[in-house]
Amino acid sequence: MGVFSAMNVAATGMTAQQLRMDVIAENIANASTTRTENGEAYRRKMLVFSEKNTTSFDHVLHGYLNQYQPNGVRVSGIVEDQSDLRLVYEPDNPDANEDGYVEYPNVDTVTEMTNLIDSSRAYEASVTSFNAAKSMAMKGLELFQ
Repeated sequence: MGVFSAMNVAATGMTAQQLRMDVIAENIANASTTRTENGEAYRRKMLVFSEKNTTSFDHVLHGYLNQYQPNGVRVSGIVEDQSDLRLVYEPDNPDANEDGYVEYPNVDTVTEMTNLIDSSRAYEASVTSFNAAKSMAMKGLELFQ
């Protein structure tokens, strides 16, 4: 793997983690939103990561694995968490159903904050990896002076 490939992998990781932090921030901001544009309570969003430009099974099957080049990560989608919404008894709330219960988002702020810390650390690791690759490239250039 070349230096520029390492920088590319680190950059894709930083991009993916930045989007993950944005989605987590959106979840936290909407933790109390009982009505969205579609009239329902906000549902927690999550990212689906996949490898960018994956190596085909055919190449692996024919023994080309030693030629594999890492390509980084990409966000293949943003999905809504379909777990149950929280029901809270608030008969005076305008969003209450006929039984007096209000549906609140399935967002747990503790879980979201934990995910935010995890994403922040992954971003920092990608920055460290990028800086190490950049430092190696600079040292290589210094050798030719």
